[in-house]
Amino acid sequence: MSRLRRPRLRRWLPGLLLVTPSIVLIAVFVYGMLGWNFRLAMTDQHDEISEGRFVGLENFVALWDQERWGLSVKHAIVFTVVFVGGALALGWLLAFLMEKGIRGEGGFRTVYLFPMAISFVATGVVWRWLMNSGQGEQAVGLNRLFQAVGLGFLENGWFRGEDWGMAAMAIPAIWQMSGYVMALFLAGFRGVPEELREAARVDGCREWQVYRYVVFPFLRPVTLSALIILGHISLKVFDLIVSVSGKQIITDVPAVFMWVAVFDAHDPAKGATIAAYIVLAVAVFVVPYLIWNARREKRS
Repeated sequence: MSRLRRPRLRRWLPGLLLVTPSIVLIAVFVYGMLGWNFRLAMTDQHDEISEGRFVGLENFVALWDQERWGLSVKHAIVFTVVFVGGALALGWLLAFLMEKGIRGEGGFRTVYLFPMAISFVATGVVWRWLMNSGQGEQAVGLNRLFQAVGLGFLENGWFRGEDWGMAAMAIPAIWQMSGYVMALFLAGFRGVPEELREAARVDGCREWQVYRYVVFPFLRPVTLSALIILGHISLKVFDLIVSVSGKQIITDVPAVFMWVAVFDAHDPAKGATIAAYIVLAVAVFVVPYLIWNARREKRS
């Protein structure tokens, strides 16, 4: 019996030894830290000295009574809708044009993907100048460009606008991530078998019908993947916001509010509560996708 076990042990033991360090590190520094954060969020440790006592969900409820929290959630929703919708639309359009086959396709792909290689901090520094709110004689960046081409009526306050400031804040994020979405959609377009397209054309389908009934259904998994990736990025965005506008109330989001609560107000429990809400919001995007993906793999 022991002789039969030895070959099995030799098969799975090397693999187990290989992944054990990663499992331990993830368990400690990901799930362990998440557990510690949720524990801290359920205490009344509102300073850096006291240990705090357990108060349950009191902090989670009390947070909604603060005006700044409601404003940051509203800003996050506006940013997410504009960013995700804009990146998906622009990425899909670029992929659709590239899918037709154009000269210098490799060069265009490189140009579109290049912004993704830049950090959000660098992107924010550049776009802070481009979206400078100065107008008239003080105009620089995009406002100055609008003046030069005779489109002065398009000058605006960008991220300093009270109504659509967060929508403008999403523009740099769209610029940075639309190339990545383009690559995803382009791979999806190229993954559609040419035989299916030809069969649809033989059956009398026009070109738009080929895309409507043959190509686009193949893009649903790609669209869902892009939606999940962009959604979780937008919900925890921090570096782009701070690089463009700093810690201003007018562009406040939960991640910035969390930073202020922990490092400026020195309130660990409040910061942990905000972080817990961010984790839960990301989970709303990620967990259903993981479940759907697992069920799809079982069916296949």
